[in-house]
This record gives sequence, C-alpha cells and structure tokens, in this order.
Amino acid sequence: MASYNRVILVGNITRDIELKYTQGGTAVTDVGLAVNDRRKTATGEWIDETTFVDVTLWGRTAEVASEYLGKGSPILIEGRLKLDTWETEGQKRSKLRVVCDRMQMLSGSGAGGGSGKPRNEGSQPTQQSGGGQPSGESFDQGGENPPGQREAQPTGGGAGYDDPDIPF
Repeated sequence: MASYNRVILVGNITRDIELKYTQGGTAVTDVGLAVNDRRKTATGEWIDETTFVDVTLWGRTAEVASEYLGKGSPILIEGRLKLDTWETEGQKRSKLRVVCDRMQMLSGSGAGGGSGKPRNEGSQPTQQSGGGQPSGESFDQGGENPPGQREAQPTGGGAGYDDPDIPF
C-alpha cells in the first residue's frame, strides 16, 4: 500500500528563533508554531482552539527564519510528520513533529517581524527559502524602483493592459 506524508500549516511563531549548527556545519532550528482553529459547537457557540506544533527547519531555511522572523511572525510551513521516540527514567516517550521542506514568510502585523522588514538591517535578504522556492516577502535587490513602483513586464507583444476589450 502506498503512503503519503505531507503537512501544510499556517500559524504564528511562538518564541524567538535560536539558530544552531550541527558538527558538520548545517544550520538547524526548532520553532514552535501556534495554529488557530475556530469552530461552532452544537449549541451554536464559537470556540477558539489553538494547536501548538514543533517544527524543525534545516539549512538555508533555518538561517532565513532566524534572520527575518521572530515571535508572532506568521508563516506557512510545508513538510512531513516525524515521530521522535526516546526513553527517560525508564519510561518510553514519543513526540510528533514536523520536518519543514518549505517555509513561506507571510506578511502581517505579527509582533516579531512579520512586517517584512529584515531584523538585521545591514544585510540584503534572499528570496530563497527551503527547496529553492521564493519566499512570500519580496525585496527589490536592484534598488532602482521602490516596492510597488516596478515597471510592468512585457506580455508577449499583445495589446497591453489599456486595451478596452479586456474584461477586467
């Protein structure tokens, strides 16, 4: 029988990110993610329920997260579930966590850096996150046009956006 192990979560980071490195020099960090859910009970009352999930980020994704995100930052995580098991004082313990394959920074007014501004003002942000996917934050590396003031891209020699027959 085939298996499929994918998780997609959108939530807020619960604590500041602490970046560590393995002996081989690979960046790694564990972040807490709070995922909120709202549902209606049988009596018609709304209940807010928060689920806390531990997420492990590796490599450049971990470095980007530690540089630009903090407590309260909204992010989207795509990854896989992994079960950790260990023994403490003779008792077997286990914990389910998410190993991140792709992280997307989301804009928002989160308290810890969700505004899209880098926490380290002296460096240029990258547009790469896990898996070579572009992040949700966009930065103009060239400095020619301020954000939101970029020139339109060519559309292949068509009539263009001022054509009155375009229905939008």
